[in-house]
Amino acid sequence: MIVNESGSLTETGIVVLTVLAFPVAALTVPVLAVLRRVLGVAWPRAWRHSLAEVAIVYGTVPGLLLTMVPGSEAGLVSGAVSLEPFTDMPTMGRIGIIGNLILLAALGFFAPIRFRGLRSVWRVLGLALAVSVSIEVLQYALVLDRVSSVDDVILNAGGATAAAIVSWPWWRRRRPRPGVSDQRRGDLVEAGSA
Repeated sequence: MIVNESGSLTETGIVVLTVLAFPVAALTVPVLAVLRRVLGVAWPRAWRHSLAEVAIVYGTVPGLLLTMVPGSEAGLVSGAVSLEPFTDMPTMGRIGIIGNLILLAALGFFAPIRFRGLRSVWRVLGLALAVSVSIEVLQYALVLDRVSSVDDVILNAGGATAAAIVSWPWWRRRRPRPGVSDQRRGDLVEAGSA
C-alpha cells in the first residue's frame, strides 16, 4: 500500500517512489552538467556540482519523508520525548540504528563537496545537528505518534559527520606544489574553491 487511509504516504510507498525516481535522478546529473557547461563552468566542476546536488536531494529527501510517516495513533496522542542520551539505542534494533546513521549521510558526504562554506567536519556536524533537531521537533509538534529522541539526533549527526570524513579527499584544501608560480597558485586556489 503506497497511501494509507488518511491519504499519507506509507513507508512502502516512499521506498517505491524512491526506486522509481532513480532514473530521473540519474538523468538529471548530466542535464545539469551540460547546462552548467553552456553557462561557462569547466567540465570537472560542472559534473562534480551536479552530482553532489542531485545526490544530496536523492539521498536525503526519502529518509526525511520516512521520519514524518505518522504512527497508528497520530493526531490522537502526543509523541513521547526522550532526552536522556543512549537510553533508546538498545531498543532501536540494528535496522533503527543503521537507518538513523544513514539518514543524513548523503548530506554529510556531498554538502562539503558542493558548498565551499561547509568544507569543515565541524560545520557539517553543526548542519546535521540542526537538521536532526528540526526533525525531532517536527515529529513532536505535528503529533505524529513518534518518539522524539536525543539518540536519533546523536545517530543522525554521527552518520553525517562520518560521511563527511569519508568524503574529505574530495573537498579538502590542497596545498600548491613547490615551484608553482604565484599566478598559477592563484588560479589553482580559485579553481579548487569554486
